[in-house]
Order: sequence, then C-alpha cells, then structure tokens
Amino acid sequence: MIKASAPGKLYIAGEYAVLEPGHPALIVALDQFITVTLKEADKQGSICSSYSNGISIPWTRKNGKFFIDERENPFSYITKSVTLVEQYLQELGFNLKYFDLTIESELDNKDGRKYGLGSSGAVTIATIKAILTLYKIDYTSELLYKLAAITHLSLNSNGSFGDLAASSYGGWIAYSCFEKEWVLEELDNKKNKINDLISKDWPKLRIQPLKAPQDLRLLIGWTGSPASTTLLVDQINDEQNEMNGFYKQFLEDSYNCVMWIIDAFNEKDINKIQQGIRINRHLLKSLASKSGVDIETEALTDLCTIAEDYSGAAKSSGAGGGDCGIVLFNQQAEILPMITAWRNKGIVDLPLQVYKEKETDYKPIIWED
Repeated sequence: MIKASAPGKLYIAGEYAVLEPGHPALIVALDQFITVTLKEADKQGSICSSYSNGISIPWTRKNGKFFIDERENPFSYITKSVTLVEQYLQELGFNLKYFDLTIESELDNKDGRKYGLGSSGAVTIATIKAILTLYKIDYTSELLYKLAAITHLSLNSNGSFGDLAASSYGGWIAYSCFEKEWVLEELDNKKNKINDLISKDWPKLRIQPLKAPQDLRLLIGWTGSPASTTLLVDQINDEQNEMNGFYKQFLEDSYNCVMWIIDAFNEKDINKIQQGIRINRHLLKSLASKSGVDIETEALTDLCTIAEDYSGAAKSSGAGGGDCGIVLFNQQAEILPMITAWRNKGIVDLPLQVYKEKETDYKPIIWED
C-alpha cells in the first residue's frame, strides 16, 4: 500500500496579475493535506473519497487507456491525472497496472465547506506522487509540477497553476505562470511526447523557493464564506477590455510590488515585507473598484482592519470574494487580542503553519529570455 500527500496553499501577494505569464506572485504551502492511498489491484481499479460520499467508483481501461463512466465521475482532476501520468509511463516503456485510490482531505472544515486552500491542486499532486511511487519512479518537484500543470491545462483551467507549484515544492515560493499557448502548441504537435515537453524550459515559468525571515509570522483568518475562484477570475477577464489602460497599469504595479516583497524576503526585512503586503492590498482594492468584482468582502475588510489595529499587515488571499485573509506579523507582536476581536466578528483563526518538504529538490526555475 502506498500513501502520498500534498499540502494546501494560500496566496500571499500578486493575485490576478499572476494570471498573466511572467507576472510574479508569492504563495505559501500549509500543513493541511490531501492524502491519496493507492493499493495495487488486478483487473479493475476504483476511486473512493469524500467527494463521492464514500462510495467506491470503478474504473477500467478501453483500448489501453484509463476509462471511467462520465455519468459516475466526480473526480475530473484525479481521472485526468491518471490518464496523463499513464501516457507518460507508456512513453517510458512501463506496462500499466490497476490500482484502487482512496482520497482523504483536510482542506475542508467538519461541515464540508472548503477553506480555499487549493484542494484541486493538492489532490492532483498527491495522485501523481502515488502513481509515480507505484512504478518506483524518483520524482522531482519540477516533474510533479509540470505533469500537474499539463493535467489542469487539459481541463481548460483558467487559473495560474500556482497552487500546483506550492503543493509540489512546499514552503514559501515566488511564482509566475508559463506561456500557456506555448505549452498547448507543444501538446498539439503529435510528434512531441509528454516526456520531451517536461524536459524543456517553459517560457515565463518561475518557481523560486524563498526563505522567510526567522521572526516572520503568518496568521490566517477564515471568513466562513466559500468563494469560487473560477467565477471571480472569469469576471475579471470579462471586464479587462472595459478597464482600458487601468489593467495594464495594475499589472505593472503588481509586478513591481511583488518583486519588492521578494527582495524583502531575501533581505530578511519584515517591515519591508509588510509594506509590500499593504501596497498589494491597495492594488487589489483598486482593481475591485474598477471592475465591480467583489474581491475584498465586508468580512475580509473586518479581518484586515482588525489585524492592522494590532500591527499586522493584512489582505485578502487568492481571488477573494470570501474564504481566507492573511496577516503577516513580527513574531514579537501580541496576537491574542486580535484573534479575540476576529471571533467577535465571526472570523475563525486557522491554526496552520508553513509546510516545507523534508526532502525535495529546491533548484529554482527562473525563465530568462
């Protein structure tokens, strides 16, 4: 039996701009996980998780390819992961095996509501890890990320795939998305193999692990209101043409802001990091005002206002619209009064820590033209 886990994530800075290739964001992996258990099977496999209410759904192969009846399939990210990885394995000359998968998630609360910690990314990475382990393939963080990115691209995801980078690498990372059109063109070329595509440099891709200052403290507040990243991103995309030159300026300002924060990490300057977080919050609020998209909800504003009253630098995380907000403190600051004030506003302090893989390759990927 094989067990493989992948952590959830939160965006710290650079949201929305990161959807544009080459525009950086800061993301952190957290110590809440999705765990995939894999057990080898004989003539048919199965998938079971809370997403299917604990019901085991069978899968088989047709013409040598993974097959599950779409009328029974709530597992699009998992099934596409299996399909993609098996294509990769066949290119490497492996004979394919059957297996049973069981998925357990810590990325929801006890009522099943999502915290917004990137469950689709984590389940993709954990599934890929488990299958590669079954075939005794030594994987790197880059291999996990690229297989997962191709998987999500095949599902027409409109995200930046930063959650995949966080779940692959762990810790704090500076990230910018690759040129999706370039990867899609490579995939459309029938002469290309998945293995060849993975070995190439992907234009604009940046995955740079960062080391946080020792006294930097991350706190996470959950508003209790779930948000749809896909819907919010679609709304911003729909409004881009109406914002004329504003969006171009937003991208430039966000780029400069996030690079400032990355420099502050390298300089171990907590005050500078906090200043960058406040600037990024202002940029996102301007984007919300210009586009009409509700990024910083009333609950998130309460979260940020309270945090600032207690010397924290706070902002919405990810697409906003609900879910979580983040606060960066100096370790010396007193946080209990802030947490009490949050509770009075119905905001839940999530007791999560930054997660860093014990053994991983931390070779950065930084695209250079």
